[in-house]
Amino acid sequence: MHIIILGAGLTGTQLARRLIQEKHDVSLIDSNEERVRHASNRLDCIVLQNEGNIKDTLEEAGIAKADALVCVTNSDEVNLIICGLVDSWYPGKLRRLSDAELSTDLNAKGARRMALGLMKIARVKNDEYVHLKQYANKLKGHGDSAPDNNQAPKIMGVNYFVHPAVEAAHAVLRAMSHGAVGNILDFTGTSFEMGSINIVEGSAFDGLNIKDYRSIVKEDSLVIMVERKNGAKEECIIPSGTTVLTKGDHVHILARETLLEKIFRLAGSHEKPLRNIGIVGGGHVSTLIAEEILNHDSDGETGARANLLSVFKSIIPSSKRRVLIIERDYTLCKELSARFPQALVLNEDISDESFIAEDHIGDLDLIITATDNHESNIIAAVYLKTLGVRRAIALVSGSGQEAIARQLGVDVVVPLRSVVVDSIHSKLMDRGVREVQSLGDGNLQIYEVEISANAHVAGKSISEFRLSEGGLIMLVSREEESFIPRGDYVFSPGDKLVFMAKKESEAELEKYFGVLRWRAR
Repeated sequence: MHIIILGAGLTGTQLARRLIQEKHDVSLIDSNEERVRHASNRLDCIVLQNEGNIKDTLEEAGIAKADALVCVTNSDEVNLIICGLVDSWYPGKLRRLSDAELSTDLNAKGARRMALGLMKIARVKNDEYVHLKQYANKLKGHGDSAPDNNQAPKIMGVNYFVHPAVEAAHAVLRAMSHGAVGNILDFTGTSFEMGSINIVEGSAFDGLNIKDYRSIVKEDSLVIMVERKNGAKEECIIPSGTTVLTKGDHVHILARETLLEKIFRLAGSHEKPLRNIGIVGGGHVSTLIAEEILNHDSDGETGARANLLSVFKSIIPSSKRRVLIIERDYTLCKELSARFPQALVLNEDISDESFIAEDHIGDLDLIITATDNHESNIIAAVYLKTLGVRRAIALVSGSGQEAIARQLGVDVVVPLRSVVVDSIHSKLMDRGVREVQSLGDGNLQIYEVEISANAHVAGKSISEFRLSEGGLIMLVSREEESFIPRGDYVFSPGDKLVFMAKKESEAELEKYFGVLRWRAR
């Protein structure tokens, strides 16, 4: 694939690095000399210094043969304008299929061209752009999202919007739905979820050999990965029958949603309902979280406005909760008080020790630190846990801070930059791969793949599937049924697989599954 990224900031360079590791062709454009120099020294791709709205620059970046354009500058308007310009400059752009694609894609045989429009993705921070997209989808009968990139209605030339605050709030709410004991990843169309949690000393999992896992958890579940601190280094382990779990291990477990809570208790989590919730910060992420917890549409509107939160519906059970919002800015506090009359809004500094003692912060079941100062989020989360707060969720900038926060005892860490990159990456991974999620240090990824009739593995048993770098088939969805595959599983066309593999395994994946055709989610 050839992908052009406009914006060489932290998000753009992280996305570029991931795509390069997966052997995609990447061109990166930015007008800032320092960012361009930094990217050129660290990334093996074309890096151009210029404005993205110049046609010659886009031509030099390879727009004529590109499969996708991703705009992640700091300006919503710039991202939208460039997507619109490209859409008008290259209307109805078609991509010629390669000989390899024609030979392996049964649907493409006998055709020399395939109508794949140039996919355009824009990162935006203004809610209204997302509302416009959702409204257009509804008019076309697609609901909140369109299933096919060629059929999806575009707004100002954009196929997909990615909203950082929505992505972060969604991650927080998913974790809250399971007691905020660890991060949660769900798999669309199945009853399975993957939860991650630290093993507590003396728990049923402390000292457990993986081969004995079934004697404790008899229901359908699987230990996917173990993150273990080895001195100053943290290693990621794909467990085998001889792997022994131990206290402090951060384990990722796949199970049915109804089983995860039981497994978390076996790992040492003894949860009570999260009734008393504190939110530090009154920004966009905080207000999205508060709206859903309080089941409150601040504008009293329906339709496009309410749809922004539709991804959160049914995640948090409806019940009365005590919600405390702590914000330093007095003007913002007044706005929050009017917006959330059910909540207690305090104009205070969370680092003020006298304030913490006076307001009994230690009585909270959960604290969510979601200010724009991500270092302070970590410090506040850790400090408040020492005062008696049972659980803490912290919003941080990236994977580096995520590792630090987790080591310091923060229960759930939401790396803002990573969730945005994951969202963009999932939309790009369209070649039969429906979704991608990074795990651990980022070198392991979870893929969702659909088996085509001509795939190398079709009709073969699972024992014939081996990746040299190691991998694990986690889940199979066949028609209306989802299950964890056993030794007698045979790959069948139409099966949707969820598997974990290293980034370097893409060539082998193509060998087993054929050309992973680009297809819109």
